[in-house]
Amino acid sequence: MADMHGLKSAGLQVRNLSKQFGGVHAVQDLGFAVQPGECVALIGPNGAGKSTTFACIAGQYTPSAGQVLWNGERVEGLAPAQRLARGMARTFQVAQTFEALTVLQNVQLLLPGAPVMNPLRVLDAQPSAPAMALLQRVGLDALAHADARSLAYGAKKRLELAMALAGLVPGEATRQQTPPGLLLLDEPAAGLAATERAALMQLVHGLTRPTDGAQPLAVLYTEHNMDAVFGVADRVLVVMEGRLVASGTAAEVAANDMVRTRYLGQSFRHGSEATHA
Repeated sequence: MADMHGLKSAGLQVRNLSKQFGGVHAVQDLGFAVQPGECVALIGPNGAGKSTTFACIAGQYTPSAGQVLWNGERVEGLAPAQRLARGMARTFQVAQTFEALTVLQNVQLLLPGAPVMNPLRVLDAQPSAPAMALLQRVGLDALAHADARSLAYGAKKRLELAMALAGLVPGEATRQQTPPGLLLLDEPAAGLAATERAALMQLVHGLTRPTDGAQPLAVLYTEHNMDAVFGVADRVLVVMEGRLVASGTAAEVAANDMVRTRYLGQSFRHGSEATHA
């Protein structure tokens, strides 16, 4: 398998992933793949193992067994910073931003080549165009010079997304042969009102099929709000008791008897179903 860059096994591949905590098998022999251009949701009831799976992919946990590959390279032994250097960025359930910095500075700090020693002395001297382009992409360019602490929570979620995207901007040394990037989003819609969730998830899905010439990303996200899953994700993965029990389109997953019985409920209706009910 090769992508447009000629890379073997492009995208994310999770193979026979398992994670134990003492005698507890949180994840058992789980496998799936996410390709550039796909927006994939990982869902399941509380305690199902989806957060553990996500943490193994992002680098917070080391799997007990199995493999995590990104663009053909095994990454399960790499630290989160090393994964970021290879094009794997993540956000958190509770938005993580630098409150003392401006919105623009938050993004500038994550761009390749940003200063790591005494950054406040030199951030303002850096070109602002790359960071402004990312802020425009997430709809925050008008708030570029506001302090991050002053943002409403929905705007902070967008800022964190722009910061993750900044981590995927290629440095000059790798710009000619840049592999696809992966966004790992931990409950991106958590804490948002329904209209904010819809707008943010539309933005997230658009990152997999950009119309501005940007490279398509692979997106994997966990979520509890089903309106941020159905009608958004290209594919849905359902985890229960540490195992992958269903995988497919939203309609296929919503029709799965086990998923309806043990998680969604028999009365669950997603968008198209509700329209025709």
